[in-house]
Amino acid sequence: MKAIRVKLYQNLVNYRRPTSFQLKETFPLPPYSTVIGMVHAACSFQQYQPMQVGIQGKYHSKVNDLWTRYEFAGTTYEKGRHTVKLHSSKDNRSYGATRGVATAELLVDVELVLHIVPEEEALVNFIERSLKEPPEYLSLGRREDHAQVEEVKIVELEEEELTDDKYLAYDAYVPVDMFVNDEISTTATMYHLNKVYQKVELRKGVETRQWEKIRVNHVAHGSQIDNGTEVLHDGDYVVFLA
Repeated sequence: MKAIRVKLYQNLVNYRRPTSFQLKETFPLPPYSTVIGMVHAACSFQQYQPMQVGIQGKYHSKVNDLWTRYEFAGTTYEKGRHTVKLHSSKDNRSYGATRGVATAELLVDVELVLHIVPEEEALVNFIERSLKEPPEYLSLGRREDHAQVEEVKIVELEEEELTDDKYLAYDAYVPVDMFVNDEISTTATMYHLNKVYQKVELRKGVETRQWEKIRVNHVAHGSQIDNGTEVLHDGDYVVFLA
């Protein structure tokens, strides 16, 4: 099976956990939805192209940074209560918002190794070209989290049975149902990560996103995969697709 292998570097980045607000916590690696969104933006796809993604990488440290936070409740502007006045020409009414300070958790010096396997193999060459020559700079995480492309390469993924113990070069997301007999020796953290969504109509004119989630273990680099285990390999890295 053909895959596009992408190596990226990011200086400071936040892969925000959806349930974190006052402190914008970050996942240790980008979730599947974030990587898929970057690929679709680079390729200018107008609708979802099914694909599997493998995500691994590492970071040097974490820091906290301040960001400006706006709270808007759709209430009428009141002097002394709100710090920002927003006038609506639609209903000729002034609304109030509050500006404050919050904290974002940032990963420092992130290195990523991504594997992208589109369901339609004919898209492999197109995705490779698009990632090499995107219509604008690639970002992964927040809009301002630029991604420096180190490599974009088409590789062949093959199944193999390990003849020796293998040790992971990077942290990786490993779907929990991929290994059921503790073939990976590690202590891992489990996450439920977004992958793709469908729009569901709650009522007329109001839609919400219903996400397909993937249960994964965040496995640390240096973890051992036992010999005799069947894995996908690209010649350099073990790959865990979801």
